[in-house]
Amino acid sequence: MLIKKLFVAGAMAGLMGTTAYAADCGPSDQSIRILASDFPAIHAVAGTAEGNCAEAASEFSRNHTTEARQIMNAALTPDPAEYTSVIVANSTLTQLMNDGLVRPLNDLIESHGQNIPDNLKIAIDGNVMAIAFMANAQHLFSRSDILAQVGIDSTPSTYDEVIEAARAIRDAGIMEYPIVMNLKTGWNVGESFNLVFLAHGGEFFKPGTAEPTVNSEAGIAALETLKAMVEYAHPDHLTQASNETQGLWEAGEAALGIMWGSRGAPILDDEGSSAEVTSNTVLSAAPSVEPGGIPGATLWWDGFTISTNVSDAEAEATFAALASALTPEMVAANNDDAVWLLEGFTPGPAAAGVAATVQGGAQPYPMLPQIGLLHAALGSELSDFLKGDESAEKALADVEAAYRTAAKEAGFLQ
Repeated sequence: MLIKKLFVAGAMAGLMGTTAYAADCGPSDQSIRILASDFPAIHAVAGTAEGNCAEAASEFSRNHTTEARQIMNAALTPDPAEYTSVIVANSTLTQLMNDGLVRPLNDLIESHGQNIPDNLKIAIDGNVMAIAFMANAQHLFSRSDILAQVGIDSTPSTYDEVIEAARAIRDAGIMEYPIVMNLKTGWNVGESFNLVFLAHGGEFFKPGTAEPTVNSEAGIAALETLKAMVEYAHPDHLTQASNETQGLWEAGEAALGIMWGSRGAPILDDEGSSAEVTSNTVLSAAPSVEPGGIPGATLWWDGFTISTNVSDAEAEATFAALASALTPEMVAANNDDAVWLLEGFTPGPAAAGVAATVQGGAQPYPMLPQIGLLHAALGSELSDFLKGDESAEKALADVEAAYRTAAKEAGFLQ
């Protein structure tokens, strides 16, 4: 698997390929239907593909939605599938592969992707299952002007420093709720746990097995860290995902945030906020437990797949259209929307946090077939702890019990 290689290849300048793509739309008069998440970098890729190949297609449709993860399996299960491609990330690729809903791309690469660099090919057991084009991670956003008001002249680098800074901001009467995090009940709560759990040195499973190991010393420490941060988060934090946390930041209602790197460009631009906020926003590595420790992050890639349950001609046209979008020209027009893994990317301020997090040794999100079941259990069982209704030990025991039930049904555990 090439995941680790893809990230470690170089955070600042070595994350891009070396060869341009040909403008090739494959067979004409085919239906191209794309399901994708809703943020600027994904719009840039899918929109460029549409601009290149819509005239050659009988139909070119795009559904950008925050619910892509929830609907993709059901949408790709019928034959023919509702979409010819889903733009995925680490976890959603395994979600689709578990049900056999995306096809190997080896033959399509031979026909229309000869110029795709090897480090963009997400290969599993010899089959290329996705083409990556950008990297992402959650990391620390901070307001340097507000930190300066409470006598902090350097960006926090550990969780304890983040919490101490939040306490100082509250005690000074500047903000009652200075921290924002993506803690919406469900997937986001599970991912927030993952970040802190890995920073504490946690392991999700016993090596080589699907046996869960989150109810551990590292798991309890992670929940205690999360709970300490939540003390300084908005009371509605369990309803807040990326759109809400970005909105609070742009409104000047937060001073410390754990948010996605892909939100950096929209936060730093001159739309939807104020010069006071944008000029003082600093993007840095995700916090660690100890100084110089493992950043509390999971590294992600985003890339495109091709559906199993579509005709070979539709699959070929869709692959060719999306491959045609991965050009230096597309990157130049959208440079600050992502940490692009493509030729022409020039890292700017919006990429600083992801780059620093990669350089700090953060780990990729695990591409294990059972990880989605554990993530779902974390998302459904940790809210009561964060509300103060149960202990860390009870919450993690509930997580493992819920996971075991699902894993047995799916055949991962006996």
